[in-house]
Amino acid sequence: MTATRRSDSTPHLPGPADLPSHPEQNWTPRLWGTLVVLCAAMFLDALDVSMVGVALPSIGTDLNLSTSALQWVVSGYVLGYGGLLLLGGRAADLLGRRRVFLVALAVFAAASLLGGLVDNGGLLIGARFLKGVSAAFTAPAALSIITTTFPEGPARNRALSIFTTCGASGFSLGLVLSGLLTSAGWRWTFLMPVPVALIALVFAARLLPRQARDERAAGGYDVAGAITGTTAVLLLVFTVTEAQGAGWLSLRTIGSLIAAAALAVSFILIELRTPHPLVRLGIFRNGGVARANLVAFTLFGSYAGFQFIVTLYLQRLLGWSALEMAFALLPAGALVALSATRMGSVVDRFGTSRLLPIGVLALLLGYATFLRLGEHSGYVALVLPSMVLLGIGFALAFPSVNIAATNGVADEEQGLASGLVNTAMQVGSAIVLAIVTAVITAGSGGGESPQAQLDGYRPALLLVVAVALLGLVVAAAGAVIDRRRPAPVAVPDYDYPSAKSASEVGADEVLSGR
Repeated sequence: MTATRRSDSTPHLPGPADLPSHPEQNWTPRLWGTLVVLCAAMFLDALDVSMVGVALPSIGTDLNLSTSALQWVVSGYVLGYGGLLLLGGRAADLLGRRRVFLVALAVFAAASLLGGLVDNGGLLIGARFLKGVSAAFTAPAALSIITTTFPEGPARNRALSIFTTCGASGFSLGLVLSGLLTSAGWRWTFLMPVPVALIALVFAARLLPRQARDERAAGGYDVAGAITGTTAVLLLVFTVTEAQGAGWLSLRTIGSLIAAAALAVSFILIELRTPHPLVRLGIFRNGGVARANLVAFTLFGSYAGFQFIVTLYLQRLLGWSALEMAFALLPAGALVALSATRMGSVVDRFGTSRLLPIGVLALLLGYATFLRLGEHSGYVALVLPSMVLLGIGFALAFPSVNIAATNGVADEEQGLASGLVNTAMQVGSAIVLAIVTAVITAGSGGGESPQAQLDGYRPALLLVVAVALLGLVVAAAGAVIDRRRPAPVAVPDYDYPSAKSASEVGADEVLSGR
């Protein structure tokens, strides 16, 4: 199978010629290499969100950080990640996905090294924020490279299922790896990603396809939209994260929320009027994209809150070590990892509209099962059932929500679609985590006795269940809508027409209502 070259100096890049005529056939080694590099970056981004959790008590003791300061070790990353994802996604469309990915991955490696070497809490939080910023550019760039390299349908579903399952494995295995590494020293949780990121960077420079200038999104730069949109998200995440300390009804919190709302309104008005918007709001006319973003918000919001509760419960109340936690949480990560290569065929057979509500339901049941926690709960009776349900839920829901969020979107807006769904995930994590933290503090009354801690954990778990239930309702509504929709007319095999890509045609039809 050969690829057409533009000139003798143009290297062979993964593209249509590398794709099999049938999804069951093997992809070329180069195409697999491209996917592996992107999966490695996604795994690291997801890993960093969850891996610091188990290390928090050790970090607090070593650097003499308070509980509120420790929260910023987590929230600093989420703030940079969630606040700049929209800008990162659009930058990938405008500046070139390969270029943005390579630069951001190099920054990620440097920030990881810095985080593992610092001896100051403020510098550690700063390093975490910088890592979040770099991830805000690598995540949408990687996802949009996949969605523009693989045509919509079985090939893309297979690639996205592997890619997103690697991300889900990162979230699930983050706590496991953190437990193992923290046993040797918390700094290893920051240093471990450095060699992986550097190796991925070397191979990415050789394998990732170059984006021709005429394939990039046309038009200028929406500077006003970038400033107002990014500031609105950053201010919202910062406000809800700090609300626990400042007070939810304090003048500072209310004033910040009003300012964030005003910036959001300004952003919408700018996007409606500018000829080259940062976020083309018409993308939400695609009902599947809009629902996928809302489900992503609840999916990661509920998981972040649950992870925080489980970490505190097992270590503080039950007195488990970091290593014991690692093995206790292993089943969830193992189930997600083992499903990576199989999910593509599962999605092709059943469709995202069926799998997404089933996955969210499994997560909800996993959270609800943990409501039986007590002062002397056993692993087999309490933790193991929840971990199994969470592993099944993430294996089904995470690939499905990413596929649904990018289907029917034109190639030149894949970075935007990727940025939107990742923003929904991270903003959901930040907001729900902040509220869960406030509920735990209010419920326990600041007490350290086992009963006081349980009085904080139980209402926080109920909140997590309620958030997951909202996601289930949205996912189920999408399944009903898709079931009632007329079956699509069959289209011939994808042949990459030069005038308009198949994904562009699909987006135009969706947005025009045809």
